[in-house]
Amino acid sequence: MNKALIKDALVLFFITAIAGMLLGAVYDITKEPIENQKQKTKEKAYETVFAEADSFEAFDYADAASTLEAAGIAPVSVTIDEVMAAKKGGDTAGYVMTVTSHEGYGGDIQIAIGIQSDGTVNGISFLSISETAGLGMKAKEPAFYEQFSGKKTEAFAYTKSGASAENEIDALTGATITTNAVTNAVNGAICYFRSIEGGGSNE
Repeated sequence: MNKALIKDALVLFFITAIAGMLLGAVYDITKEPIENQKQKTKEKAYETVFAEADSFEAFDYADAASTLEAAGIAPVSVTIDEVMAAKKGGDTAGYVMTVTSHEGYGGDIQIAIGIQSDGTVNGISFLSISETAGLGMKAKEPAFYEQFSGKKTEAFAYTKSGASAENEIDALTGATITTNAVTNAVNGAICYFRSIEGGGSNE
């Protein structure tokens, strides 16, 4: 084998090895700050969708996937990533759920959803969304997401002809896929909430 070729191969190997070590070092350095920022973003979202809560406590949601599947909400469409009990004066005033819809036009859409103990949706806050500018990204505008707030229903539906019922919301113009993804995420949270003992009854 040509000595020059061997030399070039060794040089390339060492460059690749060094680059890999540097990337690993950068990842280790930035991992904690990134995770801290994500946690702060989530905590801010909790406060946005359940401002009246004094604190938030982790809630066991191990049965969430099976609950959604039994309700016909496939895990490939919606997953529940975290559930927090919203506490007020020591009592549970409701729940905040971090839900991901895998049906967005531009990828996953992650939302924090607050639901009061009587089943009323307090509000929603986007944690992650990468939809089309001027179309799907309008989901982050109050005119759209505030449609879910203060409503108590077993499931939301969207319409293109003007919402006229309590459970209806107006779809985003030119962004039906985004509208569907967000609506399904909220419905997934409501579905799981209703399965929690003592919660979700519309009686």
